[in-house]
Amino acid sequence: MIEAWHALVGSLPFSWAAYDFMKNALLAVIVVTPFFGLAGTVVAGNRMAFFSDAVGHSALTGIALGLIAGFTDMRLPMVVFAVLFALAINLLIEKSRASNDTVIAVFMSFAVALGIALLSAAGSFRKFSVYLVGDILAVGPGDIAGLALVSAAVLVFFFFFGGAITLIGMEPGLAYRSRLSPLMVRTLFSALVSVTVVLSIQWMGLLIVNSLFILPAAAARLVSRTLRGYSFAAMGISLFSGISGLLISYYAGASCGAVIVLCAAFIYAAILAAKGVAGIMARNDY
Repeated sequence: MIEAWHALVGSLPFSWAAYDFMKNALLAVIVVTPFFGLAGTVVAGNRMAFFSDAVGHSALTGIALGLIAGFTDMRLPMVVFAVLFALAINLLIEKSRASNDTVIAVFMSFAVALGIALLSAAGSFRKFSVYLVGDILAVGPGDIAGLALVSAAVLVFFFFFGGAITLIGMEPGLAYRSRLSPLMVRTLFSALVSVTVVLSIQWMGLLIVNSLFILPAAAARLVSRTLRGYSFAAMGISLFSGISGLLISYYAGASCGAVIVLCAAFIYAAILAAKGVAGIMARNDY
């Protein structure tokens, strides 16, 4: 499959199409960005923006624990820690009277501080600083396969639980009356978000990975009238931002993850400005 993709993209009349790392990066963007947009509609709707940001920053602790345990590939310890992190946050939110933001802030502060302390004590912080800004050009076939699996898992989740997670975001009591466990559904979705964030950190960077959940969903909300339209608009905006950001970053020589986020931010600002102008014109007509 990868060979066929390389042959297909390599036939395009562009300079970047001659490089395997660009072909891999483009495939990774196509595979995962639509599902960032889809998951982002729930992240925004369920007020989980702070949660996904916390997961990204806590990845440092997963790296540190993996280093201590002797792992050479940090993806597994990062994923395991992220899932446990999500489970702990959801359990404490469910069982305590503390606000969501307070619980998430406490966990994030502890995890980030612990990760930095362990990595700096081992003299390895500089080695893993690439995770702060990401490097999509380092994505290989194995990474793409992992992203594809996560994207498929997000799609399956939305097929079975999309309605439930929307109900929970609007009114948790409705979910209880329909015999669903909000804790179970929310925790399952949180685990998927955690895995998506962790596997994407290496190409987006933990400093900005959360933005790709929020910006396409925020832009899509401005132009959507139905939940279905909202989901498809968020996926389309995320995909367009990913592809255009990758290509712009190639010619500009800038960080790909940052340019992707800037593209999404530009789309949000353009839609917001267009709606503002349309509103002014409508008032003048009236």
